[in-house]
Amino acid sequence: MGVSATVLASEEKLRHYTSEQGRISVEEVATGLENPWGLAFIPVDGELRLLVTERPGRLRLLQADGELSEPLQGLPKVFAQGQGGLLDVQLSPTFAQDRLVYLSYAEQGSDGKAGTAVGRGRLSDDLRSLENFQVIFRQEPKLSTGLHFGSRLAFDADGLLFIALGENNERATAQDLDKLQGKLVRLQADGKVPQDNPFVGRAGAREEIWSYGHRNQQGAAVNPWTGALWTHEHGPRGGDEINIPKAGLNYGWPKATHGVNYSFLPIPEAQGKEVAGTESPHHVWEKSPAISGMAFYQADRFAPWQHNLFIGALADRSLIRLQLDGDRIVHEERLLKDLKVRIRDVRQGPDGYLYLLTDEAKGKVLRVGLEEG
Repeated sequence: MGVSATVLASEEKLRHYTSEQGRISVEEVATGLENPWGLAFIPVDGELRLLVTERPGRLRLLQADGELSEPLQGLPKVFAQGQGGLLDVQLSPTFAQDRLVYLSYAEQGSDGKAGTAVGRGRLSDDLRSLENFQVIFRQEPKLSTGLHFGSRLAFDADGLLFIALGENNERATAQDLDKLQGKLVRLQADGKVPQDNPFVGRAGAREEIWSYGHRNQQGAAVNPWTGALWTHEHGPRGGDEINIPKAGLNYGWPKATHGVNYSFLPIPEAQGKEVAGTESPHHVWEKSPAISGMAFYQADRFAPWQHNLFIGALADRSLIRLQLDGDRIVHEERLLKDLKVRIRDVRQGPDGYLYLLTDEAKGKVLRVGLEEG
């Protein structure tokens, strides 16, 4: 069953840290989760409950009273090697009517290599299983030996599903329109292709593609004030970036990058930081924080956080706060560095707090807020 999870009493695990906007409270809600990767809030009887994925292939329910469930039944078999496993979780936009839960995960093919898949199942009335789980998307071809699956899921205001994918550490494929590596994909909720996707009807191109030239996307969120989808991705050594992907455009990788190989040698295909015919990043970090997870803050609870974007950082072991003026990023602050933990996901809860996942063998759910008063 893997590492057993434990719920912690809030009084015992409440810590305080400083920030530019006042003291921050950090509460350990649960610990002992094995490499948690994604979380989603579900409305059950008006109470706050969370679904949390664990990369080895388990989905858990964190109850309102603090109880952490046994792994839910009905999940697909996952390729839990390297960076692969059970990844993101997202609720249907019409969850109140259909109770559908969407999962992204690494799936192995017949030749042993793997790719990202997405499926959905109905959350049972007793909250113990996903019923009638069906795969609605498969990244093709399967090329990964354990690296760069992506992936985040996000629904826009029209109920269309965006899937942010990695290039399986096969750099050149991010430019190949006949492959789904290094792409942002846009689908209907049932997996069908919208007929206004940019490559519909184009010979030699996958119709699922919305944008291309991405490396390893681990953040996706819809800007609540504009309705536009924002994504972010890991660069190699340097060059992590945020994009606001537009239909049919090329975001450069590996032809355009601000990074170099982990060996410090240049990326073989790279032609520079800016390359004709490709889009420059909306924001770039020359030194990679190794970003993962992303949430726009729009709750009333903590006014100083309004119109801020929060992103987890794995290598930098921090929570990155980006202050926005419209789409412009005007200020950055690194929070919670004293915690010294890899932050894999960040979401705004319906209670106005931020919820974080730490990427550890005994990972945690953290509840973060500004001290009031």
